[in-house]
Amino acid sequence: MNANAEPAVDSRPVVLLGVLKDIHNLGVLILKHALDRGGFHVVNAGAMLSQAELVNAAVETHARAILVSSSYGMAALDAEGLRGRCQEAGLNDVLLYIGGNLSVSRQNRQWEDIEAEFKALGFDRVFPQNVMPVQVAAMLRQDLGLGD
Repeated sequence: MNANAEPAVDSRPVVLLGVLKDIHNLGVLILKHALDRGGFHVVNAGAMLSQAELVNAAVETHARAILVSSSYGMAALDAEGLRGRCQEAGLNDVLLYIGGNLSVSRQNRQWEDIEAEFKALGFDRVFPQNVMPVQVAAMLRQDLGLGD
């Protein structure tokens, strides 16, 4: 092996996973495996993150997408303003996905209303708890223009 050889560059698109203000991270751990297999370079920023920490991680890693998971049902409060914070950091084209247990009152609401609420907050895709991780990977490939 040539000692002066350049290290291999990872050309896979970077996607950032994180959990805002919530300690439950099982969703991102499962999603990480599916996205790794789907051809993405996955960075797990962790749980209990502030919006600033998540956005800073996206800037640092050159993420093309930020996927937020929520389990405790207060995602709308945690995610409000995230799109604007991304734009302030120069992440104008970053995709924002969110999924999990997004609303504590989901039993009393139609999914379409929950989805519309998060779309209004600037999310490109909103997923219910029962979404299959391979579906998320396929949609992400489509949204990033990567084909099959």
